[in-house]
Amino acid sequence: QVQLEESGGGLVQPGGSLRLSCVVSGIMFSIKSVGWFRQFPDNQRELVAIIGSGGGVIYDDSVKGRFAVSGDNALTTVYLQMNSLKPEDTAKYFCNVELPTGRLEGQGTQVTVSS
Repeated sequence: QVQLEESGGGLVQPGGSLRLSCVVSGIMFSIKSVGWFRQFPDNQRELVAIIGSGGGVIYDDSVKGRFAVSGDNALTTVYLQMNSLKPEDTAKYFCNVELPTGRLEGQGTQVTVSS
């Protein structure tokens, strides 16, 4: 059974850093891409970054230069390194995995940026 787990969220002061992890297990197919989404307290949701199986990464303009995505070759472990965090980054962050059979998303991990 395929399982996906995000971790690494927490409370951090403005300017601080966090690293989120997305670990996929029980996979029987090649992962096509892994995206990080976030949902704000008002329930708006946006794509933060996405990494493809070839290693290419696309970032939302709001996080360019501050966030970085990396992962192993199979994308079974993907990280979202978040630096220079701002209060407006406060959201629940979700890992979304694209498989040949569909998409899988975890329960999310809360990131709160506050002094």
